[in-house]
Amino acid sequence: MNLDIGGSSKGFLLPNSERRGSSRFPLREEVKYRVLHARGREITGVGQTLNIGSGGILFTTEEELPVGRLLEISVNWPARLNGTCPLKFVATGRIVRSENRRAAIKIERYEFRTRGMAMTSTG
Repeated sequence: MNLDIGGSSKGFLLPNSERRGSSRFPLREEVKYRVLHARGREITGVGQTLNIGSGGILFTTEEELPVGRLLEISVNWPARLNGTCPLKFVATGRIVRSENRRAAIKIERYEFRTRGMAMTSTG
């Protein structure tokens, strides 16, 4: 699988000092999320990633999310499969922090999926 990011203006910067066991990268992409097994009402929303690492994701939210609950998140990925097919990063994780319209999850499982290509009209 070739995950070519060629031509992308989004750079990845390593932090100077990091307390976590894994590095975080300042990736800014659209996310869609939903709390799994929410009691009472479905909790879904959209936001933007603030940073991402192998162990977790920090992202903006529309409301405070219930800490400790499982969440599924879908991130538009900047790389393309074989340079042409858009991808999304789909992860499930536990909400470890939620405040000030931001939430952090600890990733428990993830996968890359292809996402539909937008139709463009010509003429």
